[in-house]
Amino acid sequence: MGAGAKVLFVLAVGCCFASATLLWMVVLEKGQTFLEGYRETFTSTASSNMSDMFLFVDPQKLFKYNVIAIVVLPLITWIVFRDIAATLAVLGIVIILPATVYRTMRVRRLKKFEAQLPDALLMVSGAMRAGASLSIALEGLVKEQPPPVSQEFELYLKEQRLGVDFEQSLRSMEERNPMQDFRMLVTALRINREVGGNLAETMETLGETLRRKAMMEGKIESLTAQGKLQGIVMTGLPILL
Repeated sequence: MGAGAKVLFVLAVGCCFASATLLWMVVLEKGQTFLEGYRETFTSTASSNMSDMFLFVDPQKLFKYNVIAIVVLPLITWIVFRDIAATLAVLGIVIILPATVYRTMRVRRLKKFEAQLPDALLMVSGAMRAGASLSIALEGLVKEQPPPVSQEFELYLKEQRLGVDFEQSLRSMEERNPMQDFRMLVTALRINREVGGNLAETMETLGETLRRKAMMEGKIESLTAQGKLQGIVMTGLPILL
């Protein structure tokens, strides 16, 4: 190899090394930018979601655990199975798992709140018929009822003590509990505040209505489940036989 060829070879190697270095720096910069954006999105979403469910967990810790799971679990899957499809499947599951867990927890909480609401309304109505004001009746509800209904009305009372507007407090509760049953209660409170009336009787009627509605929905769900089970049995019977 002549001197000119050696110089060209060195220049080519140098150019390849410089290109690889620049490419690696760009990848690191883009990766850092993406990770920072993902961290901000994840922590803000987790903080909002957890606070709505009265779960006070540090979102930074949740983000660290999430990143560790995204890196470690697919790596372990690859080491154990040496299967790229299984590794990608585990990676996808780990990515969508936090949102799935949150939705499941939120649905369960809303169902529990909906089941507690009729008894809570009847309790408040009874206290108001005995001469208590709405605030005192809600304080008794907070002490006697379990979460999540006690947590929601406790936050409402705290906001009222701090001077938050009545309409804003109701709107915040309605956003945290987007259910038709609860919207009926919010509407009743707004109407009573504007035009007055016997709030105790209104809440008692609403509580009884929601209780009958829950009983009817339970019967419908049981009959529907029975029909689904019969369909599954009849479909599988020829195959099993």
